[in-house]
Amino acid sequence: MQLSIIVPVYNMAADQKLEYCLDSLVNQKLEDYEIITVDDASTDESLAILRRYESAYPEKIRVLALEENHRQGGAKNAGLKIAQGDFIGFMDSDDWAAPEMYAKLLTRAYETGADMVGCNCCMTDRHSMEIGQVIQTSRADQTGVLGDSQYKSMILDAGFLVVKIYRRELFMEPPLYFPEHMFYEDNAIGTELLLRAKHYEYVQEPLYYYYQHSGSTVHVVTKERCEMRMEAMRIMLRLARESGTLQKYPDEIEFRFINLFYQNTLFSYMQGTQKKKLAFLRKLAAEMTDTFPDFRQNPYYLKRVNAEERMFMELLTKSAAAFLLYYKLKCFVRRMRKWVRR
Repeated sequence: MQLSIIVPVYNMAADQKLEYCLDSLVNQKLEDYEIITVDDASTDESLAILRRYESAYPEKIRVLALEENHRQGGAKNAGLKIAQGDFIGFMDSDDWAAPEMYAKLLTRAYETGADMVGCNCCMTDRHSMEIGQVIQTSRADQTGVLGDSQYKSMILDAGFLVVKIYRRELFMEPPLYFPEHMFYEDNAIGTELLLRAKHYEYVQEPLYYYYQHSGSTVHVVTKERCEMRMEAMRIMLRLARESGTLQKYPDEIEFRFINLFYQNTLFSYMQGTQKKKLAFLRKLAAEMTDTFPDFRQNPYYLKRVNAEERMFMELLTKSAAAFLLYYKLKCFVRRMRKWVRR
């Protein structure tokens, strides 16, 4: 079998989101493939919808029903364990694919011998095949037979897991599984997965549709989710140590950690949560400086993080109380300036 597409599903019955996703997959311009849908203990009608599609397309769709919720990482792992395809693809159950997406990715893989192939995606807020805001997920200089320059670039700019297909062996030697019971599972293993590839190709077309809607989990920020992002990056760093990647690409791995563990967590926490806790901020800064004491000298940190954010990040490492007071003051001043302009 050429391809297995794994679709984790949790409570996607509303607004025909799940049907739109599945319709796009069963109508792929491809013959030899399977769609593995994994219901992650949904509490709505998602499983019933999956069973209906399984009955209608028994040659294409397989349904796994988990008795307990494992979040997307656990659902992906369940799908990986039974996947039979030479290549593996993943799709979020509220997204969809252009009819030719997987045929084009597989064709490029077989023509070039690549073990990983990606494409662009587009952001959209309505169910349609109309091209919305196109997101370039890779660059031409990341492609071909991979060497140090491409690996460094991929660590820094990894793109999205769901816009690529991966030769199944990348997950097998040694076994690579997603962490379960947490969000940001892609961040945890994505770097290791990319660095296992030997040859990457890129189809510069927006073939994956990334659905933006108010119910999407990516729009929700909580302290718990910030802590999950931190845990995901601890896993990333552990895998990098075990595989030797940290020793080989120290600046790139360090910046990946700075960017997701510290920078993204800090500013999403400050912008997205109602009550800011000094204890959380102190813990975040202390672990950053304990893990990489000299992170302020990282060349990518100096080049890629703007001066204001660097100022805030460095202030936090000195005093969480001073950081919080100054951050609130800056936000107040900005609000006042906007009010005056009206």
